[in-house]
Amino acid sequence: MAATVASLSSSLLFSKPSLTLRPFRTLPRIITSSLPSSSSSPSPPQFNISFAPPKPKPKPSEPDPFSDSDPESGGQLIIPWIVRGEDGNLKLQMHPPARLLHATANSDTATTTTKVTKKNKINKNKSSEVVPKSNYSKAARRFYNDNFKDPPQRLSKVLAAAGVASRRSSEELIFGGKVTVNGSVCNTPQTRVDPAKDIIYVNGNRLPKKQPPKVYLALNKPKGYICSSGDKESKSVLSLLDDYLKILDKRNSGVPKPRLFTVGRLDVATTGLIIVTNDGDFAQQISHPSANLSKEYIAVIDGDVNKRHLIAINGGTVIEGVHCTPDSVELLPRQPDIPRPRLRIVVHEGRKHEVRELVKNAGLEIHSLKRVRIGGFRLPSDLGIGKHIELKQSHLKALGWKS
Repeated sequence: MAATVASLSSSLLFSKPSLTLRPFRTLPRIITSSLPSSSSSPSPPQFNISFAPPKPKPKPSEPDPFSDSDPESGGQLIIPWIVRGEDGNLKLQMHPPARLLHATANSDTATTTTKVTKKNKINKNKSSEVVPKSNYSKAARRFYNDNFKDPPQRLSKVLAAAGVASRRSSEELIFGGKVTVNGSVCNTPQTRVDPAKDIIYVNGNRLPKKQPPKVYLALNKPKGYICSSGDKESKSVLSLLDDYLKILDKRNSGVPKPRLFTVGRLDVATTGLIIVTNDGDFAQQISHPSANLSKEYIAVIDGDVNKRHLIAINGGTVIEGVHCTPDSVELLPRQPDIPRPRLRIVVHEGRKHEVRELVKNAGLEIHSLKRVRIGGFRLPSDLGIGKHIELKQSHLKALGWKS
């Protein structure tokens, strides 16, 4: 038995392994049929081969108009927004309203306090981490940047808006090499810069990234005040806004004070409506002759006024080589508390001392002059002398502001 096992094991070790061939897969037979030939001469055989028809492809299912997913976006959930159109009717749209994105981007992001980590426990003076409550998507930020974010502005305009100096004085600083942008001296006032991204220095002082807010005020100018801030010996109307600037500074901590200036001017003896702002574009638009804004004045006259005087005022006069005529002249009814006659004079050119020159050319003398209206905005009757109000959006539209 042992010899048999030994011989069997030796045969397994030294014998060559045998290869086992697997049989080929048999192909299905193709049934052919020879077609009968029309002639007796031999012809090569012809075969009539037929295959099974292909399986029909499944038709794509039609999108359900009432479904919550969009097939083109890979089944992404679409949330329709219900907004009210300009015609006053409600409608559906697939993107958020522009007003919502604008308000969301301007509002301060709310923050929530997280739990104190082990690293913060080491330092007792450190406060807990503060993380944003929500992060906006790239699409929302891109939409805001393309539609609402302010584009880069001229360097001189940025310096004037930051309260460094007037636009003309800012240009002198730039030409004098006192301004650097991103480490290089800039001598071109027209250079486009973004205060939030570019590093700007003026006389060695860093310009804040945050710009002061836009301010629009209507002031009831008193007599004896000038409309510029250059003359230190005279009283400026801007000194009447010192308390307002202090309140604004507390309201916007960390933001530089706005550099205010008047839109147009009133002479030192004229009272009434004057617009104060720090928005140069707004001031340029409403003061430009193309705005064609009418200005209404009430002139109190010393002496009697008759029809001949009204005809002379309506005929106009020459001021600085230009013949100026008023839009309208009207003699107002007498009032018990005002014994002198009053004239309502409306002009639109706004040349220097235009109303006074018109009245003087007619042979009359002005006792007092007050401006009561610019464009569609009228000085509030309850606004005291030396007081001001903040202009709302409706007031700015009445003044012709189109932005």
